Amino acid sequence: MPKFTVDGIDYNTEDLSDNGKAQLASLQFLEFQMRKIKDEIAVYNTAKASYIAGLKAELEKSNAKVADPALASE
Repeated sequence: MPKFTVDGIDYNTEDLSDNGKAQLASLQFLEFQMRKIKDEIAVYNTAKASYIAGLKAELEKSNAKVADPALASE
């Protein structure tokens, strides 16, 4: 007998009407999609941090060239 919880109260899925079962299925699908998006955002944030680190490294190289007059003519 599968159960689910709403507002801290456990319910049996078998006790639901067809409409209730459809609502529960839609809610479960939505929660799955939201977890999927959350995981994708974590990947994007990791990539963003990597791009920022790479950009900072390039900026440091550029600043080193400008700061060194011997390299400024390059």
